[in-house]
Amino acid sequence: MLKEQLSPFGSPEQVIGAALETLTEKQSAPLPSGPTRKSPDEAVADILEIQKRNRLGGLKIKDLMHEVAR
Repeated sequence: MLKEQLSPFGSPEQVIGAALETLTEKQSAPLPSGPTRKSPDEAVADILEIQKRNRLGGLKIKDLMHEVAR
């Protein structure tokens, strides 16, 4: 009786069927329009720029991570 109250599905087969329907709907949905894809070179340049800005009191985050790992 408690199972019936917690799940809108009557059987595991219905759960799987609903999951497959949802997956099919998501796969056929158009991709959201957003920023254009970057080339690998542009992505690397962005990462390097972010890395330059991520410093705490002159320390690099990478150095702090190495200190924590010690």
